[in-house]
Formats: sequence, structure tokens, C-alpha cells
Amino acid sequence: MADEPLVLGIETSCDETGVGVVRGTTLLADAIASSVDTHARFGGVVPEIASRAHLEAMVPTIERALKDAGVSARDLDGIAVTAGPGLAGALLVGVSAAKAYAYALNKPLYGVNHLASHICVDQLEHGPLPEPTMALLVSGGHSSLLLAPDITSDVRPMGATIDDAAGEAFDKIARVLDLGFPGGPVIDRLAKEGDPAAIAFPRGLTGSRDAAYDFSFSGLKTSVARWIEAKRAAGEDVPVRDVAASFQEAVVDVLTRKAVRACQDQGVDHLMIGGGVAANSRLRALAQERCERVGIRLRVPRPGLCTDNGAMVAALGAEMVARGRPASDWDLSADSSLPVTDPHVPGRAHGQDQVHDHDHVHEISKDNLYS
Repeated sequence: MADEPLVLGIETSCDETGVGVVRGTTLLADAIASSVDTHARFGGVVPEIASRAHLEAMVPTIERALKDAGVSARDLDGIAVTAGPGLAGALLVGVSAAKAYAYALNKPLYGVNHLASHICVDQLEHGPLPEPTMALLVSGGHSSLLLAPDITSDVRPMGATIDDAAGEAFDKIARVLDLGFPGGPVIDRLAKEGDPAAIAFPRGLTGSRDAAYDFSFSGLKTSVARWIEAKRAAGEDVPVRDVAASFQEAVVDVLTRKAVRACQDQGVDHLMIGGGVAANSRLRALAQERCERVGIRLRVPRPGLCTDNGAMVAALGAEMVARGRPASDWDLSADSSLPVTDPHVPGRAHGQDQVHDHDHVHEISKDNLYS
């Protein structure tokens, strides 16, 4: 284990400041500072508030992660950071911090892809990823089916949402039902007490002529909202638990149906599910049921590793180091629309040993910061 790469990962793509420390495929620390409560009164994430929260939380969260891991910053073999996709301002805070630490410590820097990180985090719980890996990523910003022959260099999009992401739909329906933000956890809880067959909400893009692996939840969201509005206009009580259960069932039915189909079509005998919505209990249960029915092995990280966190970034960074992938240049920047086909942002001219000699002033600063 001592010979495996020790990597610190920084995640700031949205509203959570996540810092993880990983040695190989072993998680040593996963520190998170969330600003979700601050955003709740606005009914969603406010980018400027998220960026400012990252600025305030960054250094304390890094220090906490290193302390929890029982390692010194000088011991690190590299520093990984989410370079995209995500909120531009939030990403910039993380990238700037990672560059500063990597430069001061004379360590290689790895700008990695947020979506690829969500896949790689499963290694921390279930061991090395099979190659290729079929992954269903579901969150507030993404609903994607991805095939990854090599998580560090080859990730292929199979399908994606053409409008609202699944998590976004959960938040919007929760808002219509006056359930607060974020909507996923409360809908999941209430759905357990409701009837998933009570209301026949539509399943988007499931017709014979529709794109086999793409998703659409905008129509479902509109259908649920209009159903609720009609009940209220008629002076009737809205059966919140039945609405939650029926809406949730419509979402997870489509997600699992398409994911299993993709596995069968591509000859892949396993499915990995990640992203914040992967914490949904009904999604996990239905995916397990459908996978078992056709002989597919299901891999889903524990809920804490499904939501945005620094551990997933560190996991992908450690894999980059282990496979000898090139480090990023010092002019690495945030890319809010970084395509999933770019698992990481390699440097143009330097390899993984890209480090810089520092003058006397920098050496004094390093001693002050990391002694």
C-alpha cells in the first residue's frame, strides 16, 4: 500500500467544497463543507454564493482532510482537481487552490473531469473498475450513460438528457409541492409512504422510434406540475405522498430501463450508478431487481460517495498517477463545459514529473506553510 500513489483531490463544481485523500484505491479522508443551507432559501444554487463559500472553506477543508488522513502535504504524490464541467466561478476557486498548493509543494497537478470522477469513486468501495465499465450518472446537472474502456483516457458518451436532468426534475417538483430544497431526499422519503402506481405519469423518450439511450424529464416535470395545479384549482387536497411516489417511479423506471438495455446492447455484464441521485433508495432497488433479472452485476457506491466529494477526484487522480498519465500545465483553467470525452486535461509539453524549481522566496513560503 505504501507504494501506491498518495493523492489529494479538490472538488468545487457546485455548492460543496470537497477534499479527499486517497492512497491507490484506499480512501484515507473525505472532508466536505457544504453551502446547501445557504442556497435553500433561494430554491436552488446561486453561483456567486457558492463561489464565495468555496473561498472561505477551502483552506480549512484541505487542512482537515490532511489531518484526518494522517499525512503531511509534503507526502503527496500529486494534487487533482475538478477542472469541469460545473459552475465556472466555483470551478475557478478549486483550480486556483490546487495550482497554488501544487506549485508550493512542487507536486504534479491533474485537472480531471467531474463525470469521470463520479465513475472512478466506485473503486474506493468495490475495487478496480472492470474494463469497459458501463456507468449511469444521475445528478442535478447530469443524466448520462457512459461507456468507459479506460477511465483515465477513454470515456464514451452513449446517451444523455436532452433537457432537464433527473436531479433537476426532483428539485422542481419538490418546489411545486412546497417541500423545500434540495428535493431529492424529501421526495425519496415521502415516496416510501405513497403508491407508485397511483398516477400514470409519462415516461419520456421510451417509444420505439426514440433515442435508445437519451433521457428527457421536462415533459414529466410539466405533467406532474399541471396535475398538481388541476387538483388545487378544483379545491382538492393534493396527495403529496402518492405524487412523490408516482413521479419518482416514472424517473427511475426510465433510468434503469435504458441503463440495462445499454449493458445488453454493448455486451457489458455490469453497471455502475453514480451521481447524487444514485443515493435514491428506489433507484437502487429497481436497478438491483432489473440487473439480477438479466444477469448484470450492479455496482453503486454508498450514498456519501455518490454526491459531489473530493474523494472521487482524488480517486481519479490516483489512477492517473498509477497509469503514468501526463500532468496538467500550470496554466490549467476551469472549463464549465468540459466534455466527458476528456477524463483529464493533460499538459501540452510536460509529463507527470512536471514540477518547477522555486527561488529562495518560494522555499521560505513553503517552509512557513507546510513545516
